[in-house]
Amino acid sequence: MASAAENSLFKFLLTMTTGLLRDLGGALIMTAIALKMFFFPPYRVKEFLRHLDFIGTQSMFLIVTTGAFTGMVTALQGYNAMHRYGAESLVGATVALSLARELGPVLSALMVTGRVGSSMTAELGSMRNTQQIDALSSMAVDPIHYLVSPRIAASIIALPFLASIYSFSGMLGAYVVSVKFLDIDQGAFMSGIRNYVDMTDVTHGLTKALVFGLIISVVACYKGFYATGGSRGVGIATTKAVVISSILILVSDYIMTSLMFK
Repeated sequence: MASAAENSLFKFLLTMTTGLLRDLGGALIMTAIALKMFFFPPYRVKEFLRHLDFIGTQSMFLIVTTGAFTGMVTALQGYNAMHRYGAESLVGATVALSLARELGPVLSALMVTGRVGSSMTAELGSMRNTQQIDALSSMAVDPIHYLVSPRIAASIIALPFLASIYSFSGMLGAYVVSVKFLDIDQGAFMSGIRNYVDMTDVTHGLTKALVFGLIISVVACYKGFYATGGSRGVGIATTKAVVISSILILVSDYIMTSLMFK
C-alpha cells in the first residue's frame, strides 16, 4: 500500500517536473527567437505601436488609481507606526523608498498581468484554435515575428513607464494624506524624500519593471501561442498564464532585491 502511494507520488512529481522543464525550454526558445527578430526586417512598427498603446496608454487609469490609493494606505500605516516614536517626519521617505524599490514595480506588474497578460493569452489562444496562426505560416509569415516580438518589445518598454507613473501617483496620494489630513509638516515630508531617496533606488525599481515586463509578455505569449483544447483550453491557458506570471514576478523580485541591495 505504501509502495503504491510512493509510486503515485513519484509519477506525479516526475510528470510535473517534466512539464515544467518542457515549458521553461519552450519559453526560452521563443524568447530567444523573438528577441533576435527585433533586429531583422520586416519591422512590425504598426503592431508594436498598437500593443504599446494597449499595454501602456490603456492601462493608465488603472495604474494611476491603484498607485494613488497604495500611497495613501502606505502613508497611513507608516504614520501609525512612526507616531509612537515621534518620527512622523520620516513618513515621506518611507513611502518614497517603498514605492520606488518595491511597491511601484511589483504592484504595477501585477496589475498589468491581470489586465494585459490574460488578454494576450486569450487572443493568441483563440488564434491558435481557429487556425489563424497556421494560416500565417502557410502565407510564409513567421508567426513569432508577427505576433510575439511586438508584444514582448511593447511590454519591456511600457512597464518601466507604468511603474514610474504608479510611484508618482502613490507619492501624490501619500502627500495629500500626510500633509492635508495627518498634519505632517510639508517641509519635513519633502526633505525626508530628498535625504533618503537617491537615483540608485529609482534605477533599481525601473530595472525590476523591465524584467517584469519581459516575464509577463513571455509567459502570456507562450501559453497562448501553444494553447489547445478549444475555448476550455484557452481559459485554462489564460488562468495558468496569470498565475505563473504572478509567481515569477514575486520570485524574481526577491532574487533581484537580494542582488541589488546587498
